[in-house]
Amino acid sequence: MCRHLAYLGEPVAIRELVVEPPSGLWRQSWAPRLQQYGSLNADGFGVGWYAEGDETPARYRRAGPIWADDGFADLARVVRTRALLAAVRSATAGCAAGEAAAAPFAAGRWLFSHNGTLPGWPGELGKLAAELPAQALLELAARSDSALVWALVLHRLRAGATLGEALADTCRAVARHTDARLNLLLTDGTSIAATSWGDNLCYRVDPGRGVVVASEPFDDSPGWHHLPDRSLLLATAESRTVRPLNP
Repeated sequence: MCRHLAYLGEPVAIRELVVEPPSGLWRQSWAPRLQQYGSLNADGFGVGWYAEGDETPARYRRAGPIWADDGFADLARVVRTRALLAAVRSATAGCAAGEAAAAPFAAGRWLFSHNGTLPGWPGELGKLAAELPAQALLELAARSDSALVWALVLHRLRAGATLGEALADTCRAVARHTDARLNLLLTDGTSIAATSWGDNLCYRVDPGRGVVVASEPFDDSPGWHHLPDRSLLLATAESRTVRPLNP
């Protein structure tokens, strides 16, 4: 499993969301509180963020643990953003190592992360991969289950699906082939779509500041809402909608 987080709202320093919270992603990389599968997320990390006036996000990803990267500590201190997606990775057995396999994955204005696993990877998921055009398979971001899920989501986005439609349809497609865990995060810098499917997902709204969606609360402040399993969250800085995800 992995841990991830997305944010929309007033500009904040990256460290305020990732490093400084007492149970933020920084700490979740070695001491998650609610992670049901595994207890260490040290197989890579990444953060993607949007600069003011630019809809194409920047990314910083590394293959090692987040706590060992001095460059990230410096970046997180000085970079401010209105929208962010960050993740720490616990690699699934049989999946590629390295920076390319670390979320967030990106294309155009979109950032994506997958917290979960696809049982049967890679041998038993040929029918799932067959839903993609050959070019999408050639462009697979990494040899990993998460990269395959991203390719499925991206294929739907490029066909005109909304963020929520792309995630919901992908979850249903994957569920036809394997009993997967599919907590997905997707943002375009103005909206967030997220699915709870097999593990924890929560969100919190800070009036006048913004919304955070995360694998688990990064502090003990009131206001965190846990999503029911198999649900879809659609969020902007001003509104939130939760819908059931029917198989």
